[in-house]
Amino acid sequence: MDNSIASDETLPLVDPNSSIKSLKTSHSRDVHVLSLAFLLVFSAYGAVQNLESTVNVEGDLGTISLGILYVSFMIFSMFASLVVRNFGSKNSMLLGTTGYWLFTAANLMPNWYTMVPASVYMGFCASIIWVGQGTYLTSTARSHARDCNLHDGTIIGNFNGEFWGIYATHQVIGNLIALFLLKDDKEGATGGVNLLFIVFLCIMTVGCVLMCFLNRRDGTADEQPKDSSIGCTSFVVSVAKSVIKPLFDIRILLIIPLFAYSGLQQAFVWAEFTKKIVKPALGESGIGGSMAMYGAADAVCSLIAGRLTSSLSSITWIIAGGSLTHAIILLWILIAYSTTTGVLGIVYPLLMAAALGIGNGVLMTQINALLGMLFKHDMEGAFAQLKVWQSFSIAVIFFLTPYISLHTMAFIMLTALCVSLVSFFILILRVEKVFSPRQLAT
Repeated sequence: MDNSIASDETLPLVDPNSSIKSLKTSHSRDVHVLSLAFLLVFSAYGAVQNLESTVNVEGDLGTISLGILYVSFMIFSMFASLVVRNFGSKNSMLLGTTGYWLFTAANLMPNWYTMVPASVYMGFCASIIWVGQGTYLTSTARSHARDCNLHDGTIIGNFNGEFWGIYATHQVIGNLIALFLLKDDKEGATGGVNLLFIVFLCIMTVGCVLMCFLNRRDGTADEQPKDSSIGCTSFVVSVAKSVIKPLFDIRILLIIPLFAYSGLQQAFVWAEFTKKIVKPALGESGIGGSMAMYGAADAVCSLIAGRLTSSLSSITWIIAGGSLTHAIILLWILIAYSTTTGVLGIVYPLLMAAALGIGNGVLMTQINALLGMLFKHDMEGAFAQLKVWQSFSIAVIFFLTPYISLHTMAFIMLTALCVSLVSFFILILRVEKVFSPRQLAT
């Protein structure tokens, strides 16, 4: 009996395998919650953004509001890393959701006194929610890889694939809701539009509440001491470091063209593709269906690309493949595309939407995974640079689109794509060792 008691005392009080399973479940749960929360918030906002240029036409209020929004987004992205470091990624994302809620609410009473302030505030909120998201997701992936003794490059790819795959379906859900609620609305009527915005506010509220259930998972933010009594000089120095210091990193300089192109191609879809290709071929009612096709292709491609991501070679091939789909569509627009009737007139815009969605899914998953692998010690700064250049290029498109033709825009896009790919390949050659499995696992 004494031997049995002694052997029982040597047994661990907690099964280590159950602890690992609990950690794995916790990490996966946070990714699920984060993905679903963003899906709800952006299902509403994405559809609102698509409708801005058509529901707020007086004085081009909708288009100008979006331009102001992305200028504000660009400016505040310069300070976003500092905010996220001090607030933490979870709190930053929670604060960020308020801007999307207020912007949607402003559309219930659209005028210059409601839309412009809401656009400026949302620019601030968008900067911190996206820097917070990138930091949070990467920290969760690294924590999962460390606790479960897995290769962190693969986990970062998998987690980004799941997030961007689920997030991309917001184009499907939001546009189908808009299509359903506005299908019987007469032109100029506001009843259905107001009902739609109220429904979107409810959906956003659920997403905001869901985000409260995330665990706190900050990487560099938790490792750095936080001084609540920051003086003016200290603040200026901190901002200068977050904005200027990354620009002395050759890796950031080489990837900036890809950041800018990722914003250009999104703005091209929102501002040019729907207005000058989809609407003439399918009518205004067909915009929702084409954007749903875009979102579905984006979601599927994001999930697949995330699963295939593990190292330098996988990122290189995936980005090259996604870029090729965009190049084909842009060349088609430049050389041979024209609006036709019949079945082909319907098929062509939907086929283009799917190809553009594939390219967007590739860029979103791979750029975020790339930053997570390269910038372990300054994730907030890296993701802030991404949003600075994305929002800058988006704002430029919104302000330029009334003054340039579709073919000119396609030429600009194709040139930007070529420049970004050349710069990306140079980046790969310079930092190839960073992506080696041994170093990614450290």
